[in-house]
Amino acid sequence: MKSVPARPRGFSLIEILVAMVVFAAMAAITWGALSQIARARSALATEQDRFAGIVRTMTDLERDLRQAVSRPVRGNYGEILPSILGSGDRIELSRLGYANPRAEQRSNIERVVYAVDDKQLRRGRYGVLDRAAGSSPEWQDLIGKIGSFRFRYLNAEGAWLEQWPPRDTPVEALPRAIEVRLALDDFGELRRVVALPSTLPVAGVGANGTPEGNAPVVLPDPLAPPPGSSR
Repeated sequence: MKSVPARPRGFSLIEILVAMVVFAAMAAITWGALSQIARARSALATEQDRFAGIVRTMTDLERDLRQAVSRPVRGNYGEILPSILGSGDRIELSRLGYANPRAEQRSNIERVVYAVDDKQLRRGRYGVLDRAAGSSPEWQDLIGKIGSFRFRYLNAEGAWLEQWPPRDTPVEALPRAIEVRLALDDFGELRRVVALPSTLPVAGVGANGTPEGNAPVVLPDPLAPPPGSSR
């Protein structure tokens, strides 16, 4: 007798359906895990960018304050503005360090301003020191979600003031230090106390940052106690 060869046997419909269900379940689990990882990475990248922006902003602000210089300027109507014109939530100052790599015929001093507008911290810079009637700052947005932005100014007697300069103070005078408090909606409050290089000569400085009238530059320790006080 001839043997009948066995007929090849494939998967039944039920087996195929079971395999498809298992594969679909595994794919759904894997996709959910990958999606969660992608969302976590995106959120982490956003937080890193936010933190980097905060650090960069505070670094720029501290740099500008440390480079403050006794250089009053003329305002839009010819009035004399102090070297530092500060209130509780806004500050405008003259600073050294305005880079001039092309050796252009301009000052190495820059006039900058920090202010908050609609919960956005902004830095403005003027193209010239002594302004014309239509001069306005060029603004740059720094960081958002600002809860509050406050300044205080330490005078020569060691008292903190809400505005600078105080009454009957020369326009060239600088505070001994400036306190900055920046409250963010998501990171809480940041506080910095920046010691300034003290007031340069009463005659002020010229356009290139050098003292006018050949007056000597006196730079006492800005954190030293005021005269007549004991440590």
